[in-house]
Amino acid sequence: MKKKIVVLSGAGISAESGISTFRDSNGLWENHRIEDVASPEGFARNPKLVLDFYNLRRRQLKDVKPNLAHEILAELEKDFDVHIITQNVDDLHERAGSTKVIHLHGELKKVRSMKDEKQIYNWEEDCNLGDLDEFGNQLRPHIVWFGEMVPEMDNATKIVSEADIFIVIGTSMQVYPAAGLIHYIPKNCEIFVVDPHLENQFTKHENFLKTSATEGMKVLRKKLLK
Repeated sequence: MKKKIVVLSGAGISAESGISTFRDSNGLWENHRIEDVASPEGFARNPKLVLDFYNLRRRQLKDVKPNLAHEILAELEKDFDVHIITQNVDDLHERAGSTKVIHLHGELKKVRSMKDEKQIYNWEEDCNLGDLDEFGNQLRPHIVWFGEMVPEMDNATKIVSEADIFIVIGTSMQVYPAAGLIHYIPKNCEIFVVDPHLENQFTKHENFLKTSATEGMKVLRKKLLK
């Protein structure tokens, strides 16, 4: 049986493809206050602003490509049972070829009904006021906003609890509940961390790679395939 690798990925892996990280040092996201574009209250106040914000993010996806870190994770499926749990809302893991991806915070290329969160639709173009589900309800981005439940969390904790190898890549480990997944790692699981900004409190020194996602995954591929 193939060993099970579980990856927790964050904004740092997508940054190298040209997708700006979620929150800049000034606390703004693309010059918007987070609560204006990433909360149910913000959507209620100004739905057009929020829809336009995510339309722009969705359009940007057409201009970016997976990078080497995404590609190496996809390649590892040849030798391992690889599951990716990502905090990112882009589709770069899938485009690189990864086949088992859980999006904790939703997906830019999907929208859902305002009335029923299980009514989810694939969506490539802009979503505007007046775009409705088949029951006449306004559509909204399929994004987990602040204050909303993370529907995939139970699924993610189960997968983490079965890991043989756990890789943290490009995430600050500050955003909950995603950061709490570290508590579900089995005792005998080997942990690797790839991030240029984190301080190591997660694993033994030789498994901590204080590098970019692409540089770290080049080193880690060699280690894993040894």
